[in-house]
Amino acid sequence: MISIGKLVPSDRDVWEGLFRAYIDFYQRVEPAEMYERAWQEFQADTRMHAFGARLDGRLVGITHFLVHASTSAPDADVCYLQDLFTASDVRGRGVGRMLIEAVADWARDRGCSRVYWNTHESNSTARRLYDKVAENRGFIRYQIELPR
Repeated sequence: MISIGKLVPSDRDVWEGLFRAYIDFYQRVEPAEMYERAWQEFQADTRMHAFGARLDGRLVGITHFLVHASTSAPDADVCYLQDLFTASDVRGRGVGRMLIEAVADWARDRGCSRVYWNTHESNSTARRLYDKVAENRGFIRYQIELPR
């Protein structure tokens, strides 16, 4: 049975392993401080939020999300689902769908007008699910890295 809920302190190591696998999937390298900062934000649960999916008690999926204002939804905030990852051995069992639904329920309860996310065009496995649960609006994302 799959259950969805907030991450708790005892999830820290498994969460980081899943998050590192997500970062590896997109062929990125992040400093250790990034994981610690994100974990602290999720535990504070004020600016950034996270849910975990458990299958028979084992943490097998994670999602990270945040709320922000939007010019195209001036009367309501929107929810950005930033990261979604499921352990490879449980893919296809509904974990990703349940995580998306949990974020949508959370956002709806807080008056958000929509939930949205990005994925890479080559991520065909995830896109099969996304095409079932959401509408692809055809946007292309551009990004400028700012040195610190």
